[in-house]
Amino acid sequence: MSGLVYSGKAFRDLMNSNYYPLANMKKSVAKLKASDDIDLPTLEYGQYHLILNPPSKWPQGSAKYWHKEKGRARVDLSTQPNTVPLSRDEPGVIPLTRCDLLDACVRKCFNSEPPIPMKTKIIAHAASDTFAHRHEIRLEWEYKKGSDKPTLLNLTMVCPHRS
Repeated sequence: MSGLVYSGKAFRDLMNSNYYPLANMKKSVAKLKASDDIDLPTLEYGQYHLILNPPSKWPQGSAKYWHKEKGRARVDLSTQPNTVPLSRDEPGVIPLTRCDLLDACVRKCFNSEPPIPMKTKIIAHAASDTFAHRHEIRLEWEYKKGSDKPTLLNLTMVCPHRS
């Protein structure tokens, strides 16, 4: 289930409608702040998806598998050391693992004032990729010219190749 539905346009559009543009991200932050099921200062990747989108809206019943797939990604990323700083405006913040970096980036987006919009996508490794057997994240901040303050996070989750 993981790769096909989550990498599809319907899933990507549903998720990104919560985080982009800025007006949508602001609505999502307000919804999360109003929820008793989450704490924004301690937010982790994957906790907010089912709050922002009820399972009935997810394509092909994919919400049913979300916790399992998200958990697999988190476990995998937790085993990968990180040496990349959080962002240009926080060069001294270097989370210990790739999972920690992912969580820190997501927290930065939802907790900044104003919040920082995100564009997300999920893809799968090709069979020939060096680390085709594991999850990977690609996190790319965009900045205004001449500024170190991020204006957008491009977040790509790369899932393991499954034959």
